[in-house]
Amino acid sequence: MEYRRFGKTNWNISEIGYGMWGLAGWTGTEPGEVDEALERSVELGCNFFDTAWGYGAGASEKILGNLIKKYSSKRLYFATKIPPKNFTWPSKPEFKLEDCFPASHIIEYTEKSLKNLNTDCIDLQQFHVWEDGWADQDEWKRAIEKLKLEGKIKHIGISVNRWEPDNVLNTLRTGLIDTVQVIYNIFDQAPEDNLFPLCRKLDIGVIARVPFDEGTLTGALTKETVFPKDDWRSTYFVPENLIASVEHADALRPLIPSRMSMAQMALRFILCNDDVHTIIPGMRKLRNVEANIATSDGKKLPPELVEELKEHRWNRMPTSWSQ
Repeated sequence: MEYRRFGKTNWNISEIGYGMWGLAGWTGTEPGEVDEALERSVELGCNFFDTAWGYGAGASEKILGNLIKKYSSKRLYFATKIPPKNFTWPSKPEFKLEDCFPASHIIEYTEKSLKNLNTDCIDLQQFHVWEDGWADQDEWKRAIEKLKLEGKIKHIGISVNRWEPDNVLNTLRTGLIDTVQVIYNIFDQAPEDNLFPLCRKLDIGVIARVPFDEGTLTGALTKETVFPKDDWRSTYFVPENLIASVEHADALRPLIPSRMSMAQMALRFILCNDDVHTIIPGMRKLRNVEANIATSDGKKLPPELVEELKEHRWNRMPTSWSQ
């Protein structure tokens, strides 16, 4: 495993982190298999874990809390997220701060996360949605200042809404934000335009999420794929999205190097960008942990392949199904 400095936090975190959404609220998840995958990730050098209260109403946080306790002799960095008070993902421009993150709500859900994680202090607390129009409002600032003074959080970050990488720039300029989490992959390259340069300038840690475009970039989906109704992906991969996504993924197949999967190519594409400090793929199975972590070996994709992959940028706008 290779490690990168995580912006102003000064942590050295693993290039491949662990996204824990799929461990609660997705179909096909087996607790024993989850524990095995998590433990193997630690053995292979993963030291950054990202969860949220919204992943199973705290269930994923409890899983992470157990892992941290089990490996108390190791320094595992962990991040969680405060759900918006209106429990609506993503936020919308017309939402007011008091609809999503009044100070009392920020504090209440930080306390809930502390309990779920069984810890006295959260390494990185994040806002699970955001609107840049809230940048100059004082209420959220007072709340995070209080939590820091009380020693309940070390750092604060923002998880940016899907396909809205610029909807945080003014907030970052306040100097109060330590990290940003954003969708970045072969298709979603828009963060390179404005977000990454600003993060570089302000020394803000960057977490790349959804490296496989919710599964499209694993190459495993087909136009006939159907998810159970109680699986979140059933509402995301509506026909108009599923068909287009599979067609975009199929166009990448001729570019996959020999002895490499599409998923590994997707991770290596992100690792070629030094502005990204860690990637948090969802990993529910042991084989995924081992395959994903194996990409963090210091070997980059050939420059000419990176340039070819850049041609597959797919600019998308938020829709009713892109929560």
